[in-house]
Amino acid sequence: MTGRATVYDVARVAGVSIKTVSRVVNGSEQVSEPTRQRVLSAVAELAYVRNSVAHSLRTGSGDAIGVVIDSIADSFFAMLVSVIEERMLAEGIGVLIASTGRSPSRERGQVVRLAGQNVRALVIAPIGDDHSYVTDVTEGLPVVLVDRGWEIPGYDTVVVQDRLGAKSAVDHLIAGGHRRIAFIGDNGDLPTIAERRSGYLDALAQAGIAVDPLLVRNGCGEPEPAALATAELLALVDPPSAVFSSNPRASLGVVKSLHQGGRTDIAMVSFGDFALADSLEPAVTIVNQDPTPIAEAAVDLLLARMRGQQSDATNIVLPVNVVPRGSGELVPCNR
Repeated sequence: MTGRATVYDVARVAGVSIKTVSRVVNGSEQVSEPTRQRVLSAVAELAYVRNSVAHSLRTGSGDAIGVVIDSIADSFFAMLVSVIEERMLAEGIGVLIASTGRSPSRERGQVVRLAGQNVRALVIAPIGDDHSYVTDVTEGLPVVLVDRGWEIPGYDTVVVQDRLGAKSAVDHLIAGGHRRIAFIGDNGDLPTIAERRSGYLDALAQAGIAVDPLLVRNGCGEPEPAALATAELLALVDPPSAVFSSNPRASLGVVKSLHQGGRTDIAMVSFGDFALADSLEPAVTIVNQDPTPIAEAAVDLLLARMRGQQSDATNIVLPVNVVPRGSGELVPCNR
């Protein structure tokens, strides 16, 4: 036989009808075990692969879920997707990944595209503040939000204690004797960053420390802007003795600037881990925003929705904790 094997080829080799082949391939229990084994042997012999597109057109439901995230290059989202994919593959369901690049218009296009491919459900890390299009586009589809919620009520959401985690990080620095503590992060259009900035301010207020606007640097969520902001902070007449970085990509820039400037005496805590953070000297103290439990909880909710076992919307808020590694435990030095 030449070319790709078809369901008709499998049926002929196994000596059964194409309906029986379809039942076996789709995991139906309405087939005797001897017949199932004959079909599976034929599938293996012919290297048969089901045409998923045709299947989804017939059933109105595909063999995959869609996952919409900021970027697969982000270590947090890369691990999140990896865990989701592992869990879903164990259920016999594939994963289609789409990125938004933190663009609301691109997010809309990706959600519409995935819904149009008959995915069975969606996991979305939302961006922007207008998701009015979602209700119609995803009608009938289970949707779980991760890392942040959106303005429409009634959706399952898995987030972490962003505000409390940030406050704990800054409390940790204050307990070490720091009073000049800088904030480096993205703009407040991301609710996660807005919450973390609020946690930073909460800690300062509770400790009776006045906010110095020069130490609050927004629009620095990526490595290069964060590195530049850090260099500017170090050049101040009264520079900070500590830095709280609100996300891992910003932290990469902070670390780069501190090491290039020979200022590894500046204390630092990063909200979220990043590659080799624990191998630096000093190793970087983090707020442990582990993506694994976030992904696990999201998949649990999604599977419950897909099986009709979930009714009311569930909002899961996972705890985070400060993991001391060295950088966050540096004490202020005489400058």
